[in-house]
Amino acid sequence: MPPGSRARNCPFDYAEALEFDPVLRQFLDDEPVARIRLPYGEGDAWLVTGYDDVRTVTTDRRFSRSAVIGRDFPRMTPEPIVQAEAINVMDPPASSRLRSLVSKGFAPDQIERMRPRIRHVVNGLLDGMAEEGSSADLMEHLAGPLPLITICEILEIPEADHARLRGHARTMMDIGIDNRDDAVRAKAELRAYFTTLTAQRREHPGEDLISVLASARDGDELLDDRELSVMAMVLLITGQDTTTYELGNLSYSLLTRPDLLARVREHPETLPQAINELLRFIPFRKGVGIPRVATEDVELSGVTIKAGDIVHVSYLTANRDGRKFDRPDEVDPERTSPSHMAFGWGAHHCLGAPLAQAEIEIAIGTLLERFPGLALAKPAEEVRWNTTSIWRYPLALPVIW
Repeated sequence: MPPGSRARNCPFDYAEALEFDPVLRQFLDDEPVARIRLPYGEGDAWLVTGYDDVRTVTTDRRFSRSAVIGRDFPRMTPEPIVQAEAINVMDPPASSRLRSLVSKGFAPDQIERMRPRIRHVVNGLLDGMAEEGSSADLMEHLAGPLPLITICEILEIPEADHARLRGHARTMMDIGIDNRDDAVRAKAELRAYFTTLTAQRREHPGEDLISVLASARDGDELLDDRELSVMAMVLLITGQDTTTYELGNLSYSLLTRPDLLARVREHPETLPQAINELLRFIPFRKGVGIPRVATEDVELSGVTIKAGDIVHVSYLTANRDGRKFDRPDEVDPERTSPSHMAFGWGAHHCLGAPLAQAEIEIAIGTLLERFPGLALAKPAEEVRWNTTSIWRYPLALPVIW
């Protein structure tokens, strides 16, 4: 039977610590363009796993994100996470305008202005952790609160609303079939909240990121009210939990690699490069995200994808492709190329990546500086991991110092 002619059922529910999903590994090695069937949505989809093919799908105009709107596309969650007006389901040139406007909020000078505040928040959280004595849960004291506090401060969201908004965001990411009604309700409530908040910022702008985005111009272009509210909602969702999970994953990965940990402690200037390599290496999620639709017949790795077919890519497998990376299953802190895809690629590369990287580098760098004897409080195999969400991360990370 030729490659891709039969769809394989793929729940993509593998969640063994940060081990690589063997099903994804098999696709990458044996069938880099394959037909799959996911837990939710109608019909089958293509799964593209090789680095070069993933790059093609994410940059070639013959693959459209906006074409998924209105379709019950194959996916990981009961309720589609996407918003019809959101930037992550737009295609160029429409997305180019929006990205140009939004990127102004994450420009290098903006990130530099945020760094002192991030550092202040990190030190405050670590002060609280130090008061615990000689042991604490790193997820509870640092990884969990830091990104939420940071993005909510940047958006100037009242503290009383933080927990409720985080709850809605997490409900939307749950993969359980019983979660569908709750996910629909959570998405509607988030949408309503940000519609009201962004309207207030239009009328009474401040120094927050929403106000910056409300006034950002690309020539004569401004974000309209609907674009602004959806963008603020997307920033909250993508700007907190994903960074929380990566902080947990990165901390675990460093604390379970004594040689790498000793290296970055002795030479703190190597930490950014070590983090970059770990971001490539870590399988930070399950399965796949938002797909694209082929707008015409396209051949990838000898397989013809027909016009109208749904196409998923795996950034996880692209990051482990031995055709691009030497020793892809090893962590090499001196690796500098090629670029990893942990923050996506092409027209949908994460706009907030500079903020996430700043948070991660400041948090881990300050943590190692202030707690030189930091170590896991229990054997690595006893760390408990999330199994109910699309994200992979430790539920708790007990440490001692």
